Amino acid sequence: MNQPLPPSYYELLEEIQAVDFVLVELTLYLDTHPEDYEAIGQFNQFAQQSKKLKKQYEQQYGPLRQYGESYSGYPWNWNSAPWPWQV
Repeated sequence: MNQPLPPSYYELLEEIQAVDFVLVELTLYLDTHPEDYEAIGQFNQFAQQSKKLKKQYEQQYGPLRQYGESYSGYPWNWNSAPWPWQV
């Protein structure tokens, strides 16, 4: 990683982290309130938003997730994008 990243990179990564945090909290809540219809709806809404944001990130900056959840371009490009802990 030799060149600085644009502010939009950090903004998108922060938004992904915030949405995923909400998903963790909703998961914990739903573990003890499995019949809360409104919370399930919120969970599904945030799950869709998380998926959309991660797709946007990968289109702009490269793979974000491993174990088959993100595709690689050709040539193998897992080592070309900055990892979240490198920024």
